Amino acid sequence: MSARGHAFGIDIGGSGVKGAEVDLATGALVHERIKVPTPHPATPAAVAEAVSKLVAQAGWDGPVGITLPSVVIGGVAHSAANIDKTWIGTDARTLFSTALGGREVTVLNDADAAGLAEDRYGAAKDLDGLVMLLTFGTGIGSAVMYHGTLMPNTELGHLEVDGMEAEHRAAASIKDRDGLTYPEWAAEVSKVLVTLENLFWPNVFVAGGGISRDYQEWIPLLTNRTPVVPADLKNAAGIVGAAMAVSAGIAP
Repeated sequence: MSARGHAFGIDIGGSGVKGAEVDLATGALVHERIKVPTPHPATPAAVAEAVSKLVAQAGWDGPVGITLPSVVIGGVAHSAANIDKTWIGTDARTLFSTALGGREVTVLNDADAAGLAEDRYGAAKDLDGLVMLLTFGTGIGSAVMYHGTLMPNTELGHLEVDGMEAEHRAAASIKDRDGLTYPEWAAEVSKVLVTLENLFWPNVFVAGGGISRDYQEWIPLLTNRTPVVPADLKNAAGIVGAAMAVSAGIAP
C-alpha cells in the first residue's frame, strides 16, 4: 500500500485484464481502469506478460493484488475457468511476482475479491454477520464473508440442488440458453438460494454478475426468506477487492 492509502488491483477475466489504483479509504478507482485483452490462449506466461504491461502502463511501482478465475490456495491455482488449463498447479503468486520484478503480489479467486469489495464498500457495507455474494454469469461464483473475514474458495455454484449443480440450474447463461422468462429463471434462482440459506443462514445475499443490472426484473420475484440486494460496484469489484487483499495481506 502506498503512503497515501492507495493500492493497485488487477482483475483477470476471460476477455480482458483490467487494473487500476484504488483509494482504500473510499473504494473508488483513482483513475479510469486500464484494460488489455486477455491473451489467447490464456497461458500463465502470456497472462503474466499482459499483467506486467498493464502495471507498467499505469506507472505503479508498489505491491499488486491480482484475481484469477480459479481456486487459489497458497498462491497456487487449482482450477481454471475461462483461462488455459495449464494454470492448474501453477504457482501464480511466484509467476506474477517474477514478472513484476520481484515485488509483493497477492493472488485470489475473482469472486472472493468481489465479495470483499461489496462487503467493505458496496451493497453489504452497512450489514453485519454472514454475507454471501453470488455472481450470476456463465456459471455461479460465490464468496462468503463473516464480519468482514473471507472464507475463500467456496465454489457454491457446484453445490447440488435437486439433483443438479446450482449453476446448471440458475446461472444467467441458463436463462439465455433455454429462453427462460424472468419469472421462470427467478424460480430456479430461488431454489438455489433456499438450499444455501438452509445450510448457512446468511444475513444477506448480494447478487452480482451482469444480470444484476436488471435486478428490478427478477429480485422482487424471488421467494427465499433471506434479503437479496444487487451488487453496487459492478465491473470495479474485482479490482477493488484485489487491491484490498494485497493491502491487508490476505493470501488464500
